[in-house]
This record gives sequence, C-alpha cells and structure tokens, in this order.
Amino acid sequence: MNGKNRLAWEHRFKGGALVVLISLAMMLLSANLQAQNAPAPLRLSPEQAVELAVKNNLGLESSRIGLETRRRASNLSWNQFLPTVDLGTALLRLNKAPEAVTMPLGSLNALFPPGMAPFQDIVMGGGSQWRMAGSVTLSINFNYAMLEEMKKLKLDFEKGLISFEKAKVQLERDVRKTYHNMLLLQENISLLRGSFQNVERQVQMAQANYNAGLTPELTLLQARVARENMRPVIDQVESGYKLSMAQLAMYLGLDYNAAIELIPIAGNNEFISFDVAQMISQAASGKPEIRELRQDILSLNSVRKSTFYRIYTPTVSLSWNADPTFNGDPWRDSWFDFSRWKQSQGMFRISVGMRLNGLIPIGTEKQGLRTIDDQIRMANIGLAQLIRGTEIEIYNIVLSLDRTNTNARALAQTVALAEQSYRLTEQAYRAGLQDYFQVQNAEQSLRQARVQLLEQQFTYLNGLIDLEYAIGVPFGTLSTRSER
Repeated sequence: MNGKNRLAWEHRFKGGALVVLISLAMMLLSANLQAQNAPAPLRLSPEQAVELAVKNNLGLESSRIGLETRRRASNLSWNQFLPTVDLGTALLRLNKAPEAVTMPLGSLNALFPPGMAPFQDIVMGGGSQWRMAGSVTLSINFNYAMLEEMKKLKLDFEKGLISFEKAKVQLERDVRKTYHNMLLLQENISLLRGSFQNVERQVQMAQANYNAGLTPELTLLQARVARENMRPVIDQVESGYKLSMAQLAMYLGLDYNAAIELIPIAGNNEFISFDVAQMISQAASGKPEIRELRQDILSLNSVRKSTFYRIYTPTVSLSWNADPTFNGDPWRDSWFDFSRWKQSQGMFRISVGMRLNGLIPIGTEKQGLRTIDDQIRMANIGLAQLIRGTEIEIYNIVLSLDRTNTNARALAQTVALAEQSYRLTEQAYRAGLQDYFQVQNAEQSLRQARVQLLEQQFTYLNGLIDLEYAIGVPFGTLSTRSER
C-alpha cells in the first residue's frame, strides 16, 4: 500500500470511527433519558395491594354490578302492585255504509201559523264508512304469592351480598398469597444469583489452576458445565417471577408490565396454637361457601311457598276499561270535537278466580312443587357434605401448620449452625487457615438455610390465610398474631 492510499484509508477509518462514537453517544443519551422518564415503581405493602385490588379488580367490579341489580330489584319489589295501564286506538272502515233514517217532522208545521214553522225533517245515520275508536284499560291483580315474591327478592339481594363478600375475600386471599409467593421468589432469585457468582469464581479459580498446571483440564470443564447449567435455572425462576408479577398486576387492575415494588415482611418463629373444634363450629356459620348455600336454601323455600300460593290461593282482579268511539268522518271532521266521541261500552269489574289444575296429582303444577321439594332436599344434602368437607379441610390445614411449625423449628437450628459455621470459617480465613472458596461455600450454605426457613414461614402465613378463609374470619385475625 502506497502512502497516498494509506492516508486515504486512515482518513476513512477515522471518519467511520467518529460516526460509531457519535452513534454510541446518542444511544447512551437516549437510554439515560428513558431511564429518567420511566415512572417510579409502585411501592406496596400487602394491605395496600389488597386495597388497590378491591378498588380496581374487574372481576370484583362485575360482582358489584350484579349486587346493585339485586339491590334495585329488592328496593322496588312493591312495584308489582302498580296497575297495568293499556292504551290503544284503531282506525276502522265499515264494510257497508250506514243507511240514513229520516224523521218527517215538517208535517207538524201545519199546526202553526204561516211563517212560524219550527220543525224540519231530521236525517239520522248515514255518513262515511270510516270510524275511529280508542280504548283504555286499568287492571290490578293480587295474589298472596305476590307478598312471598317480595320476600324472595329480598333474599336474593341478601344472597348477592354474600356472593359479593365471597368474591371480595377470595380476591384478598389470592392477592395476599401471591404477594408472599413473590417475596419468596425474590429471595430464591437472590440465592441463585449468589450461587452463580460463586460458581463463576470457581471457574476463574479452575482456569488459573489449569494455566498454572495444578489441575487437569477435566476440572476446568466440570466447573464450566456447572456454570452453564445454572443459567437456564435462573432464567426459569426469573420468568416465573415475571409471570407472578403480571398476575399480581392483573389482580390490582394494572397493566401486566407495571413496575411494582413489594415491601418485605419481617419473618419470625412465633407460632400459635389452634382449637380445631371451635374453628369447625365457627366455619359452619362463617365460611363464605356455607353461608351462600344456606341462603340458596332459604331462596328455594321462598320459591316453594310462592308457587304453592299461586296454585292454591285465589287471585283477585280489579279492572276498569273504556272504549270511546269517534262518530264522524276521521278524514274530514276534527278529532278534537269531543261531542262526536261516544262511549259504546265500559265497566269497572272485580273478579275472583282460581285454577283447579293444582288439585290434579299428576298435573304440571303439582309436579312442579315436587321438583322444588327435591331441589331443597338436594341442597340440604349438599350443605351437609360441604360442612363435612370443611371439617376435613380445617383439620388438614391445622396438621399442615403443625408440620410447618416443626420444620421451621428444625430449620431455625440449621440457620444457627450455619451462622456459627460461617463465623468460624471467616475467622479461619482471616488467620490464613482457610481459602476464600471455603468462606463462599459457608456463606452460600447460610443463605440457603435462611431461604428455606423463610419458605417455611411464608408457607405458614399462607396456611393461616387459608384457615382464615375456611372459618370465615377477617384476614389478619390469625396471621397478625403470628407476625407479632
């Protein structure tokens, strides 16, 4: 390469390098601006997360709308006693025009002096074939079943309150458990990252020993394989954490990628004792599913009474109707000439009636009552099964909590031993009796023991949340006692 070509190449190289540097600077500036404009993470405690979920959750909003619908129906249940008003009008054309009838009154004028004739012949009827008619009807029906139907609407509203409360506590339960699980995932991710750093240092140490001829190549390869095997594990746990975060954001009514910062919960080893018999007795009247099923049975009994009254009690009807007819030509005469409107028929009527089909044993009405009776019996059986299942559920939760208590106490001793091992290893390292690798292993063991203990504590808290839901007490009644 001659001097001229070399100078040209160096000029192009410097120009290209300048362009690359400017591009990198612009990218760094853009990234910095984006970082500055990014919204601050939403910092939430478990109570704040629950409050936000109750306010914004779409599923709970749907339950709230259904509750308002039932509330409105209950408050206006008396409107079935309002009269039914029907208005109508009709334009008619007679098939045959009415014939005119003449009354010969002019002959009577002969009885009076000339010029004083007061009578004229009168023509009646005839005229156009078109007619116009109107109708108005007011009616009110009363049956004793209507009173029971008002009661049923009230029961439906009370069931809506229970269903809404159940949806609310289920949402709170899911939010609290998801919150705890995400805190545990954070600790697991921190542990895995610390382990990866430890493995990375082992690879560097193995590389240095291999370069110095102190270890075979197999040792170096094993260290590298151990490092690469940890990458997918970390990626999998981080992906699970992101999915859990998106699920929590959905509960809270936020975007799936919303930045949320969780406030850690101070864990401890305080556990509480349980009175299983008292909790089972409390669950029989407090668990949301049991309360909802009891309300269903009350509603079915109300439906049964209403159906019975409809079949076996008479119905009283009050009605009034009028049908004014326009006696004139609707195309030429004024509709507002009220002298042309005549009342042809109309009446006020009080009637009492009762269907006798309910007296037939194989009739539809009688079979309908039997079907409702079967539904009530099935609902009562379902209630008994639900109570029995709740007893087993509470007993199982208490056993799981006791087992978690035992595991946590054993892990607490493990943590104490790991802390002592780490402290002694660190002292030996300072004295030159242990290498740094041993210190890292002791630290890793201590961290793992602490995470396992934290996992048991979160498992215990989640178990308390399930127990609080099963017996129907406010969340925090038991878990707050555990966190003190």
